[in-house]
Amino acid sequence: MLQSLGTIYGFDAETKERGLTPGGKVEVSSDAQRAGDEGFAPVDGNPVAEHKTEPNSGLGRAISYLLRHWTKLTLLLRQPGAPIDNNVVERALKKAILNRKNGLFYTTMNGARVGDLFMSLIHTCELNKVNPFDYLKELLRHPAEITVRPAQWMPWNYTATLAGTATPAAA
Repeated sequence: MLQSLGTIYGFDAETKERGLTPGGKVEVSSDAQRAGDEGFAPVDGNPVAEHKTEPNSGLGRAISYLLRHWTKLTLLLRQPGAPIDNNVVERALKKAILNRKNGLFYTTMNGARVGDLFMSLIHTCELNKVNPFDYLKELLRHPAEITVRPAQWMPWNYTATLAGTATPAAA
């Protein structure tokens, strides 16, 4: 099973290195499957049905889950553009959980609102590959410009806006 997943991640890495389009990724995985490349079957047989493992054990439940969902778990081998995993979503959820945990220590509703605002701002910066600290510093340096053109100071726009701004006081 782990070899199967390793093979799938290997194909994904290979297609990224080669700069293939989503359709090209599907072609590479289909070629490997047609060639009979080992690693695309979840398990040899069914260890649960063959009484090699206990159905109620952790391993038995994991194998049963894998067999039930194998078609969906390997969708990226057939569907162009399907992601290999959902790590981006899990990272986003971790931010929300961290914020909820930190929220236990807010003493006022306004403090919680400000904490939520900053957490959202930091996460938006990270998604746009912007350093949150640098971004916040620039916001504090240009309050008048932000009031006039707030959309130009969003994390995904502010570097271009800075490049076009001659002096901090100019507006």
